[in-house]
Amino acid sequence: MSPELYLLLADSLLVLHVLLVVFVIFGLAAVFLGRLLHWRWVRNFWFRVTHLVVIGIVVLQAWLGVLCPLTVWEMELRERAGAAGYEGSFIQHWLQSLLYYSAPEWVFILTYTVFGGVVLASWFLVRPGPPRK
Repeated sequence: MSPELYLLLADSLLVLHVLLVVFVIFGLAAVFLGRLLHWRWVRNFWFRVTHLVVIGIVVLQAWLGVLCPLTVWEMELRERAGAAGYEGSFIQHWLQSLLYYSAPEWVFILTYTVFGGVVLASWFLVRPGPPRK
């Protein structure tokens, strides 16, 4: 494969990663806002299960000290393209600055754990409906 294709795949993974982060953060905000505004869709069982599973994976990875597979795959693709670190495309540069910032590891573990706890608490505060077939 060409280096450009590797970079395109790496950028695509970065976009997917950002979309998952947006889903987790805004999904929780939507649940609580939806309760206030009586939005029925925020009680959708499959939306809520997906939301809980995604943040659960993030919390588990943080506690185990494991990098997100999306990050690992993205970095591997960038290496195969011959790119160094995060000095690539416009998309990569700006999305990377949103996702990857520097702080001690305990800050991330605490943040992910607290956020995951709030997502779990939302199951009791804003009960999801039964699964639909």
